[in-house]
Amino acid sequence: MRGLLWLLTLAALAVGLSLATRYNDGYVLFVLPPWRMEMSLNLLLLLQVAGFVVLYLLLRAVFATLGLPAKVQAFRRRRAQEKAAAALADAMRLLQEGRYGHAVKSAERAWESGHAPGLAAIIALRAAHALHDAEREREWRERARDGGEDVRSAYLMVEAELALDARDFGAAHEALEHLAAREGRHIAALRLGLRAEQGSGNWREVLKLTRQLEKHKGLTAEQAAPLRARAHREIIPQITDVGQLLRYWNEMPEEDRLEPRLAQQAARTLVSLGGCAEAATLIEDFLDERWDSSVLGLYADCEGGDTLARIAHAEKWLGAHPRDEQLLFALGRLCRQQKLWGKAQSYLEASLAIRASRGAHIELAQLLEHLERGDDANRHYRAAALL
Repeated sequence: MRGLLWLLTLAALAVGLSLATRYNDGYVLFVLPPWRMEMSLNLLLLLQVAGFVVLYLLLRAVFATLGLPAKVQAFRRRRAQEKAAAALADAMRLLQEGRYGHAVKSAERAWESGHAPGLAAIIALRAAHALHDAEREREWRERARDGGEDVRSAYLMVEAELALDARDFGAAHEALEHLAAREGRHIAALRLGLRAEQGSGNWREVLKLTRQLEKHKGLTAEQAAPLRARAHREIIPQITDVGQLLRYWNEMPEEDRLEPRLAQQAARTLVSLGGCAEAATLIEDFLDERWDSSVLGLYADCEGGDTLARIAHAEKWLGAHPRDEQLLFALGRLCRQQKLWGKAQSYLEASLAIRASRGAHIELAQLLEHLERGDDANRHYRAAALL
C-alpha cells in the first residue's frame, strides 16, 4: 500500500512537471567568444537538478570512504564487546551447571576483555573455590577485591560465604560487618550472619537473627522453631542465677516454653542451681499446658521442697492420664521420698503392670529391700538386669 502511494505521487509529479514545461518557452544563451551555446530553460533546470544529485552522491561516497576506518574500528570494538558479554554469560551459566573449570576460563576471557571485570572476577573466585584450587582462588580474590565499588557488596557476600565454608567465622563476621556498614543487612546477609553466629557459639545473637528472619519471611515457622529451641538450650546452661533463669524463661515466647526438651533443660538447670521448688513449678506449669510425660523424671528427681504438694499435683494429673506408666513411676518415687511406703509400692507396681522398665524395677527393689523383703527385692533386681 505504501509503495502504491509513492508511485501515484511520482506519477502526479511527473504530469505536473510536463504540463509546467509545456507552457515555458524560455531559453538560455551562453556566450564564450568565439563560442555560443543556446539551450532550453527546461533543460537547464533538469541538468541543475541532476548535477546536484550527482554531486550529493559523490560527496556521500567520499565521506563514507574517509569514515570507513572509524567504522571498522567501531565494528571490531562492538564484536569484542559482544564476545566478552557472551563469555561472561557462559561463565555464569557454567558456574550454575557445576562445570567450574570451564567457568573459570570463560570468566577469565571476560575479565581480560575488560567487560564487567569485577563481576567476572567474582564468578571465577566462586568457581576456583569449588575446585579447591587455592592458588587460583587467591589470585581471583585479589582481582575481585579490586573490582570496583559497583560489585563491592557482591564481593563481600561471596567473601562471607567462602569464609563460612572454610569455618573461618571471624572473617565471615568481618565481611558481613563491612556489608552492613554499606547498605544494611538484607535477608541473604542475615542468613549468612545466622550461620556465622551458630559457628561462633553466639547463641543470643542466633536467637535475635532467627526472629528477624522469621519476621521478614526469611525463615518459615517450621525452620525457625528448632533454631530457637537450640539457641535456648545453649543459653540456659550458661545462666548461673535462679532468678535470672526464671526471668529468661518467663520472657520466652509461649510456643518456645511448650517445647519438652527445652522444659527439661530449664528444669535440670534450676535443680543444679538449687532451685528445686522453682523447677517443680516450671514442670507443673508446662504439664498443665501440654502433657508430655518425658519431663516427669525431673519432677521426681528434685528432692526437697513441698513433696506432699507435688504428690497432690501429680495425683490430679493421674485422673486425666490413669495409664501413663511414667506418671505412676514418678508418683511412686515421690511417695518413697515422703516415706509413704504402701502408696509408693502400689504406684510402682501399677507402672510395671502397664510397661516394664528397668528404673521401676530398681526403685521397687530398693523399696522392698528397705521393708526387709529381700526375696521380692532380688526378684525385681533380676528383672531389671534382664531389661
